[in-house]
Parts: sequence; C-alpha cells; structure tokens
Amino acid sequence: MMQSLTDLERFSHSLPATERMPVLFVGHGNPMNAIEENPFVQGFREIAATLPRPAAILCVSAHWFTRGTKVTAMAAPQTIHDFGGFPDALYRVQYPAPGSPVLAKETQMLLSPEVVELDEKWGLDHGAWTVLIHLFPKADIPVVQLSIDYTQPAAYHYELAKRLAALRHKGILILGSGNIIHNLRLADFAGINTIGYGYDWAVEAHEKINHYLLDGNYDPLIHYEKQSRAFKLAVPTPDHYLPLIYTLGLKQKGENISLFNDQLLAGSLSMTSLKIA
Repeated sequence: MMQSLTDLERFSHSLPATERMPVLFVGHGNPMNAIEENPFVQGFREIAATLPRPAAILCVSAHWFTRGTKVTAMAAPQTIHDFGGFPDALYRVQYPAPGSPVLAKETQMLLSPEVVELDEKWGLDHGAWTVLIHLFPKADIPVVQLSIDYTQPAAYHYELAKRLAALRHKGILILGSGNIIHNLRLADFAGINTIGYGYDWAVEAHEKINHYLLDGNYDPLIHYEKQSRAFKLAVPTPDHYLPLIYTLGLKQKGENISLFNDQLLAGSLSMTSLKIA
C-alpha cells in the first residue's frame, strides 16, 4: 500500500493530464469474434478510429468475477483462453500487451478506502483481448483489468466507478466488456449467425434498455432486478451486465451516449455497445 503523500504525487505525475478520454462498453459476444470477420468486429474497428490513442486501458470484464475487488498489477499479463470447445486457432491467439503497475496502483488509490488487491496471477481474459485485438491490434498499449466484486449490488458498482473518473483526464480509456442481454441457457445456437434475431422478451428488454440509456434514466438499469420479466430473462446473472453499470457511472454532465453494434443475436443475446463522450 502507498503510505505517503510523496508516493501519491509520484503516481499522479507519472500519468500526465490529458483531454477527457471517452468511455466504451462493448458487447464482446462469441470468443470466435477474435478471429472471424463479421459486422461486429467491423464495428469495433470503426469505433476505434474515433478514439484518441490512450496512454493505457483499464478494462472491466464480465469474466473476472471475484470476491472483493482486484486489479492486475503485473508488467506482462498473460493472454487467458478462458473457454472450451473452440478451434485450435483461437487458442493460439496471443495479445501480448504490456501491463501497467503504475495504473494498477493509481486505480487502487482512487478506489480507497475500498480494499483493492494488487493481483499478479490473472492477466487478460477473453472479455478483454477478443475485443482489444480489433480496437488496438498492435497490442502496444498497456492494459490493466479491474475485477467485479460479485458480493455487491449494481448500485455499489455504479458509485465505485465514479471514483475512477480522474483517470479519464490522464489518457486512460476505460472499457467495460460484457453483453447487456446475455441468457446463454435460452440461446438458439442454430441461429447464432442470424443478426437481428431476438425472442419477444429480448426485443422488449432491448427497446426499454436502449430508451433508458439514451434518455439518461439510469435508475431502472441500476435496479434491473426490480423490472419486468423481460429484464429478468435478459439479465439472469449479473456478470455480463455489471460492466455496463461501470461505464454509466463514469458518464459526466454534458456527455452523450452513442450506440454501435446494436443488434440482437441467437434469440437471447445482444451485442449492443456504446461510446460515452
């Protein structure tokens, strides 16, 4: 832990001030998006072309769901292939971006007094690298992952995210990665490549969620478990949904949300992604 004002000043000065960076939430979808060509990966590349080059990236991925909060603090994070049953070509993909111990410690400081563990074991899971490989294919920008504490409700994560706002003025791109509508149990995998295909409840949830997002009405999104049956089917577990809540907590007065990759898929999934700027 950092003990003195000198330490805090040193970390702050190592991340110089910049114009406010955008925030992204991406629907990362099927891990095969890392190596396939489709409209969604085209959407990732198109949004990347609108972004300033970050000094570093802080990623909140659906696939690092932990008791308590952790942040990766190693200099060279591993590429984690945290899935099964896919072609060998996918397992051979590496995303050798450097880490950033400095950003990890800055994040730990900003989230104080919450206890944040500096982690040396995790790396970059597929919620991060299967998207970053299209956003920043050279893998030359440092990446740090922040875990999601599964013991806490969405309101906690919304408020926690607000403490990270200062990073946006230090060249840090904050990226949430999940899927807003994500019910794999009900997915029609025979229609996995049929873009725009959603069950009635998924269409209802998609329309309502997008309305709340664009209207700036976040309370129903934070308290999603109190909403309609369609919401309950859209978000049967919070892991893929909570990265969205982090990005909403970072939105500042006067900023707008723009949607991209805004499509349903396989009946019970959505690839809806958004940029806040």
